[in-house]
Amino acid sequence: MTRPRCTRGAGAGTSNTAGPRTADKSAQGVVAAFGQTVKTLRLRAGMDREELGRRLGYSAATIASFEQGRRIPPPRAIDRAEEVLDAGGLLTVWKEEVEKAQYPAFFQGMAQLEKQAMELQMYDTLVVNGLLQTEEYMRVLLEMRRPALDPETVEQRVTARLARQEILDRRTTTLLSFIMDESVLRHTYGGKAVLQGQLEHLLLAGSRRNVELQVMPTALDDNAGFDGPFTVVMRRDGKRFLYVEAQATSKLETDPEQAGLASARYGIIRSQALNPGESLEFIEKLLGEL
Repeated sequence: MTRPRCTRGAGAGTSNTAGPRTADKSAQGVVAAFGQTVKTLRLRAGMDREELGRRLGYSAATIASFEQGRRIPPPRAIDRAEEVLDAGGLLTVWKEEVEKAQYPAFFQGMAQLEKQAMELQMYDTLVVNGLLQTEEYMRVLLEMRRPALDPETVEQRVTARLARQEILDRRTTTLLSFIMDESVLRHTYGGKAVLQGQLEHLLLAGSRRNVELQVMPTALDDNAGFDGPFTVVMRRDGKRFLYVEAQATSKLETDPEQAGLASARYGIIRSQALNPGESLEFIEKLLGEL
């Protein structure tokens, strides 16, 4: 079977003829259908929204937003609702599609691929990688979007991004290599307090055994990553993928040669950047300057 070499706008795992609006409408349909199923099962069980919310740990207003397709429940809430409503599998069958719908259309495929990764090599030049962002930092980034995102979409994206960070604690260890440009660590998005919390979080993340964190100094004469950010994913079957994202579009390269070249380029960037120990010292220095 021949796979498309890249997908723009929709992310991996979707047709390269389907743009963001098509994918978004499809996701909205999934969420709406799931919400209607929850409502039907709730009424069948003779519960009002307040009672179901009490059992799930949410307010009646949040249950209403789930049922109306305005908010996407996390996987654990779906599992609990399946049990409380005695759904007979009618809710868990939606779980994967509902989870996918949490992400913007261009990232949905990458989110699925990320779960299959044995190793991730990530070079970032604009913002801290999503897998390392604090909740405060990610909220600031989402609220800076233009055109502005509505509050419910911000909450949805925050929940989804935090869920992705479970990869850091995965029992089957994923090797994670992060290299970020020095400038990323100096942007005071949201104010100094937000940056301080983010830098402290990076120090904690960098101490993990499965995480390698490096900083690329801006003062270097040579930088093999001048073309911008990218991620190389190595799946557990050994196959590599190259993922590049910018301006709400994405490109997933499945050609082994191109993914291999990107991985080799990442190796050069890694050799040019500060080593992990030097990088943590550099971050500590930045913290001291705030």
